Amino acid sequence: MSFKIQTLNKIAACGLNQLDRDNYEIASEINNPDAILVRSADMHSMELSANVKAVARAGAGVNNIPIPELTEKGVVVFNTPGANANAVKELVILALLLSSRPAIYANAWANGLAGKGDEIPDLAEKGKSQFVGPELKGKTLGVIGLGAIGAMVANTAIKLGMNVIGYDPFLSINAAWSLDHNVQHSETLENIYKNCDYITIHVPQTNDTKGMINASTLKMMKDGVRILNIARGGLVNNADMLAAVESGKVACLVTDFASEELLNKKNIIVLPHLGASTPEAEDNCAVMAAKQLKDFLENGNIVNSVNYPKTCLDQAIPAGGTRLCIAHKNVPNMIAKFTSVLGEAKLNIAGMVDQNRGDAAYALIDVDGKVGDDLIAKLNDSESVLSVRAING
Repeated sequence: MSFKIQTLNKIAACGLNQLDRDNYEIASEINNPDAILVRSADMHSMELSANVKAVARAGAGVNNIPIPELTEKGVVVFNTPGANANAVKELVILALLLSSRPAIYANAWANGLAGKGDEIPDLAEKGKSQFVGPELKGKTLGVIGLGAIGAMVANTAIKLGMNVIGYDPFLSINAAWSLDHNVQHSETLENIYKNCDYITIHVPQTNDTKGMINASTLKMMKDGVRILNIARGGLVNNADMLAAVESGKVACLVTDFASEELLNKKNIIVLPHLGASTPEAEDNCAVMAAKQLKDFLENGNIVNSVNYPKTCLDQAIPAGGTRLCIAHKNVPNMIAKFTSVLGEAKLNIAGMVDQNRGDAAYALIDVDGKVGDDLIAKLNDSESVLSVRAING
């Protein structure tokens, strides 16, 4: 069993080392790869080989990957949720502090005293009053989205003495368990907007969330609110935000997403997408992505896919047998079709699981015996079957 992996970005060596070179050929330029490892490269205009079975993103966001098109081809797309969470959390806490204490502007002003020699200490003392900012302790932070990052931000803010209100209509059980008991849960976004001194956003960019911070939502907020966007640039309507900052409605915006209209504006701090830019996060994401890809290619298992359901068979592939990995549309009678084809071939089913996620579904079927190309063609003989792959035991 050997596989070809194409890397579209520099992937940390500790991640690539999860793929033993006896069974994996890895290169940035490679013909007919079985899978792709990517970080930030834009794949929307790429022409992918029909041989590609999976794309693994070493990071959480997948805006650079054409998800619907790949789903229709039966290509599984993985990401690495939580692997860079601590790095992003630390940047959010830094942004929280910078939004309150204008240290960046103070530093630039202090550097401007160069050349004044012995006068500098007195000039610094006289000038410091222009850089006064409020303390975090006792203020209220609204956290929109309580996933891996949002939950960590909320817990850290509690330790800083802040009051924290969190909003997440899709809060998972694991995330709920991880939250400090002092974090208040809001049923509505309006409650966050109306009652918080600081607001930080931690949701993916979708049709529902794009531009969620806009003129109408800004109008609900406290005068002098401070807003942090270390999640996705499109969550904030920049034109509306600029107007709110200029009017004083927003005391400070800290964003990790640079754009022309936000640069060199008073009370707007722009960072160059530093969220996961730590060696630890890059290593964690690379290792997680490679492990998930390896398990999928060698065993057919899916964990942390953004377009197909979590689907695993923990048992080993039967010795001398075959594991069938079938991506299909979530429509009735698909399992009946598969079992009928296998029954006609007199192949005993040793294990099976089928899961669905929206319109997409995925089946793993272990059979006692080898499966030839003719049988794979029969299983694939339907517009509702997107891909069929056989892994020999």
